[in-house]
Amino acid sequence: MERINIYGIPNCDVTKKVLAWFKYNKIDHVFHDYKISGISRSKLEDWCKLVGWERLFNKKSTTWRSLTEKEQAGVTSQAGAIKIMITHNSIIKRPVIEIKDNILVGFDEPAYSKYFLI
Repeated sequence: MERINIYGIPNCDVTKKVLAWFKYNKIDHVFHDYKISGISRSKLEDWCKLVGWERLFNKKSTTWRSLTEKEQAGVTSQAGAIKIMITHNSIIKRPVIEIKDNILVGFDEPAYSKYFLI
């Protein structure tokens, strides 16, 4: 199987569930911690091409609610969203799983089973 990269924050409950699922199913992966390693503009641009910035940008998060009105008002396009995701990487929906030229966003056990347990 191709290399699997899981992007997230280790103290996030959803990320913990995903990491536990991969461990339970003995699927090798590499974990990328946004808080330690950050995220590049080019990586976010690549992801946006695959799923759209709206899928990656979590407007339900506490990070979104903590932004100023001006910052929130600036998120009307991919460029505005990426600017915020770089500075406030905890606003990126978690986890993002990268495999080959595809990504999966969030935790969806039936989709994971179908994708990884073939």
